[in-house]
Amino acid sequence: MDVSFLGGPLPQRGVGVVAPFDFALDRELWRWVPDDVSLHLTRTPYVPVEVSLDLARLVSEHETLHEAVRTLNAIAPEVVAYACTSGSFVGGIAGERAMCEAMTRAGAVPSLTTSGALLDALTELGVSRVALVTPYTVSVTRSLEEYVAEAGVAVTGCAYMGLTRHIWKVPYREVSAMAHKAVRGDAQALFISCTNLPTYDVIPQLEAELRIPVISANQVTMWAALRRLGTRAVGPYQALIDPAARSGPALPDVPRLPDEEQQQEGWT
Repeated sequence: MDVSFLGGPLPQRGVGVVAPFDFALDRELWRWVPDDVSLHLTRTPYVPVEVSLDLARLVSEHETLHEAVRTLNAIAPEVVAYACTSGSFVGGIAGERAMCEAMTRAGAVPSLTTSGALLDALTELGVSRVALVTPYTVSVTRSLEEYVAEAGVAVTGCAYMGLTRHIWKVPYREVSAMAHKAVRGDAQALFISCTNLPTYDVIPQLEAELRIPVISANQVTMWAALRRLGTRAVGPYQALIDPAARSGPALPDVPRLPDEEQQQEGWT
């Protein structure tokens, strides 16, 4: 059949994505992307280290990022995103900014990271008090809390899973359960950390249940990258993406548990 009348594929705008070697959620990233944008993914080299602060530092070394971004140069993306939360917050705000500068030098295009996008998203939503959910160990979780606090945002509650591998296998029901544990008191939003943790389908449900914006690592990364292109991410009823979804009844006050009940494993 002659298909020449179709005129070829639609022109595409490119977003380069550098992901850690164990990133398993390529398809989740694509779900936020409009039809006229393509993602071009590359991965950092494998290192035999479990998810930890050491791994976060190894996968975010400037030389590693430089080489990863260079692999994308031939494709000429308009923006490059480093899709790793822990790797981009482990060095604090100064470290995150230095990473962006290193990637920009390597690719000569604007660059961003997941953790930088998180702070931009909190600013966009007017959030000064946030609850956190992470799949990490306590030490990695503490590093995220310090990063957020450095930006002047108070952490009102936190729940963590203590995982060091196979984070992409966590089911939505566990993400939801941890979210309900983390959100207490006067949290204005919930952030679900780690680009390897599935979140796309659970965000609208949690926003309806918790009555606050719910943002996730992959969501803020794609939102920020697409905003750099002057376009919008797509997604069903997500407060960050759709301003119309940001209004809703306030979350009622939740009674605080006695101190000894708050210190159990997975709670901070």
